[in-house]
Amino acid sequence: MKNSIGSSVILTLFGESHGRAVGAVLDGMAPGIAVDEEFIAHQMELRRSVAALSTPRRESDRVQILSGVYEGKTTGTPITFVIENEQQRSADYKKSSSVARPAHADYTSFVKYHGYADPNGGGHFSGRITAGIVAAGAIALTALAAKGITVGSHIASLAGISDRPFSIDPQSEIKALSSKAFAVLDDSAAEAMTVKILEAKEAGDSVGGVLESAVCGLPAGVGEPWFDGLESVLARAIFGIPAVKGVEFGSGFALAGMNGSAANDPFLVKDGKILTDTNHAGGILGGISNGMPLIVRTAIKPTPSIFKAQRSVDLERGENAELRLVGRHDPAIVHRARVVLDSMIAIVLCDQLCLRFGTDYLMP
Repeated sequence: MKNSIGSSVILTLFGESHGRAVGAVLDGMAPGIAVDEEFIAHQMELRRSVAALSTPRRESDRVQILSGVYEGKTTGTPITFVIENEQQRSADYKKSSSVARPAHADYTSFVKYHGYADPNGGGHFSGRITAGIVAAGAIALTALAAKGITVGSHIASLAGISDRPFSIDPQSEIKALSSKAFAVLDDSAAEAMTVKILEAKEAGDSVGGVLESAVCGLPAGVGEPWFDGLESVLARAIFGIPAVKGVEFGSGFALAGMNGSAANDPFLVKDGKILTDTNHAGGILGGISNGMPLIVRTAIKPTPSIFKAQRSVDLERGENAELRLVGRHDPAIVHRARVVLDSMIAIVLCDQLCLRFGTDYLMP
C-alpha cells in the first residue's frame, strides 16, 4: 500500500477507523521548529464532528507525540503522532459487512486485498485517517508561518449555496478563517449552508461542496516543470484525501471559456516586486510559483454513507442485495475537510521549499 508522500519532507499514514489508533509519521522536518500543543489541539478541534452537522461519533482526538520532539522543539528526526480511537461501534457494521456500500472503497479494497481488509468504518480508507494529516499539518503550518507563509480555506459552495471568493490579496481573510469553526467569508452563507446540511440529514441523505484554498507569502521559483510541477504534486496529495473528486488551480475550468486577452495575467512592478494584475493562473506558471497567492479549489463529493435504501451486492455470496445503513454518519464533511486540506497543502509546501532551498530552510 502506498501510504507515504513527499521527497524531502515525507508523510506516512497508518491505522484503521475502528482499530486501536490512527496516526502519522512526519520525516525530514527541520530541527528547531516550535511544537505548540495548543495549536495542534485547535487544529484537531476543527476536524472533529460539529453537533447536528456531523456524525455523532465524537472522538477526543488527543494527539500523542512519541518521537521527534524534545523540550518543545522538533529534533530533525521522524515525528510520530498517535491518536487513539475511543468511540468505535463496530457492531453497527457486522450485519452488512459483506454488502458493498455504494461510493465507498468496500468493493475495490475487497478485490485488491482478497477480502482481508478491515471493513469496519471503512478501515484504512476512512476519513478517520485524516486525523494524522491534521496533527502533522499543525507542525508544517507552524514552520510556514515562521517564514511568512500562511494557508487557509473556506467553503466556496455547498449544496448550491455560494460564499464570496477570496480577494486578490487574501492575507487578512486567511487570518480571519483560522478562528472559524465553519469556514466561510460571508457569515450569511454559513446560515444558508447549515440549513441545507440539516435538510439532507432529515432526509437521510448527504451533500457535498467545493473548498477554495489560498496560500500567501510563497516565494517565486518553487516547483518544477512538467511532471513534478507545483500543481502536479499538490493535486496528487489533495486527491489522496477521501471524498476529493476534483482539483483546479486559479480560474481552472473557467479558463476554457475565456479569450487569451482575458485569461492572461498582466505583469507589473509594485514596491520593487514583480506581480500580476490578476491571478487567473492561481500563483503558478509552468509548474513553478510566481509569487502571487496560490489559489486551489477542491471538489468534495457528498458523504457516501446515507440512510436511504440502496441497491448493492453481497461480496461474499456474489448476489444482489439491498443496503440499509445503521450507525453514525456525516450528512456533510466539507466543513470538516477544510482543515485537512490546509494541512495537506502545508505539508506539500514544506517538502517543495526544502527541495528548492535546502533541508534547513524551515529552521527558525
